[in-house]
Amino acid sequence: MNTQQSQTTEKKENKMGVMPVNRLLISMSIPMIISMLVQALYNIVDSMFVSRLSENALTAVSLAFPAQNLMIAVATGTGVGINALLSKSLGEKNFEKANKTANNAIFLAFCSYAIFAILGFFFSRIFFELQTSDQDIVEQGTHYLSICTVLSFGMMFQITSERLLQSTGKTFYTMITQGTGAIINIIFDPIFIFGLLGFPKMGTAGAAAATVMGQIIAAILAIIFNRVRNKEIHVTMRNFRPDGNIIKNIYLVGIPSIILAAIGSIMTFGMNKILIAFSTTAAAVFGVYFKLQSFVFMPVFGLNNGMVPILAYNYGARRPDRITKTIKLSVFYATLIMIIGVLVFQFFPAQLLGIFQASEYMLKIGKPALRIISFSFLMAGFSIITSSVLQAFSHGFLSLSISVIRQLVVILPVAYLLSLSGNIDLIWVAFPVAEIVSLLLCCVYMRFVFKKEIKPLEITANNAG
Repeated sequence: MNTQQSQTTEKKENKMGVMPVNRLLISMSIPMIISMLVQALYNIVDSMFVSRLSENALTAVSLAFPAQNLMIAVATGTGVGINALLSKSLGEKNFEKANKTANNAIFLAFCSYAIFAILGFFFSRIFFELQTSDQDIVEQGTHYLSICTVLSFGMMFQITSERLLQSTGKTFYTMITQGTGAIINIIFDPIFIFGLLGFPKMGTAGAAAATVMGQIIAAILAIIFNRVRNKEIHVTMRNFRPDGNIIKNIYLVGIPSIILAAIGSIMTFGMNKILIAFSTTAAAVFGVYFKLQSFVFMPVFGLNNGMVPILAYNYGARRPDRITKTIKLSVFYATLIMIIGVLVFQFFPAQLLGIFQASEYMLKIGKPALRIISFSFLMAGFSIITSSVLQAFSHGFLSLSISVIRQLVVILPVAYLLSLSGNIDLIWVAFPVAEIVSLLLCCVYMRFVFKKEIKPLEITANNAG
């Protein structure tokens, strides 16, 4: 025990506690932003190649999005809990707890995979039949989703292992893992989809195969980086037993985050039902929008991934000035990214839709859709940062309430009511309306967090000074 204590005291202060905040945030976020942009690129390339098969193929992949998003929600939501607990433990210099957190994280990744593999194997077809009666779309979608779920162990272990790297500030390595996975996906997409280089033509199933291949290789890389480069934590499953207290603390932060992301799946499923009543093309447009907006939102999520461990570490280290500065800088950079996104969507909607072989009818629906929805970006940057701040300070249910109100209480009911007019263009107005409501809630919640979490630290620091 004494030996362990002496080793603990010898550990150097992590850069999250000493590096100038702006440089720290940029150094932590840039690798994540780059990897997220690559991630967004391969999402678009995936759909771009699929759209060359047929519009039905594009619609099938679009309708699969809520289920895929749910898997990502569980993996990343659990990752938020892992990130917050692990970074906080390191800030408190509790290295034993940090190691236990990492070991339990691997266990939870396996459990998540097992659940989705079973659900995907038995219920993929039912999922598509609930959305459309078009048997061509059902067949293509079932093949695509079955592969993505049954082989989702790559995604689960990739995201979990990357979170371990992020928690100790080693975001450069996550850029390598995500970038490698995305590049492999991009390379093998056309090969598997169209049957190039002697491979059989697999259609939409080929897109899924390329996706899971990239995820599996990225997961292997992330595991290797943790073992070789991540010296601040030690991951071993030898004599491992699940720790109920650590799992509970992970999910106290993680479950609200999982539900928060899963709500997006419910909203997308509901919107697909509303839009497909107009035409399958309308649902395809909505799917294309989600692929395109990822180029705007992914960099902000990358910024979030860089911000959360900084907040958690400095909260554990009781440094309120660094917390406040990190939040302000994050809001500034997020808003700047969103403004650029709005300008692109306003001035180049036809060019963006052209990436997906858009027909004249698709352009007619899609151009006003992109322009109207993009106005919501102006407020979304602040809301996204606020949600992550709430999660970092273990106020996940406040973050959850923002998402519930925005997507279920505002977007879906407003979109449905506007759809009754028979004018599809009006449906998209639901998004800016929801973002205004979300912005107001975020302002109230941020004020609460400053009073409850940050102000007491400032008072303690002033008294100590």
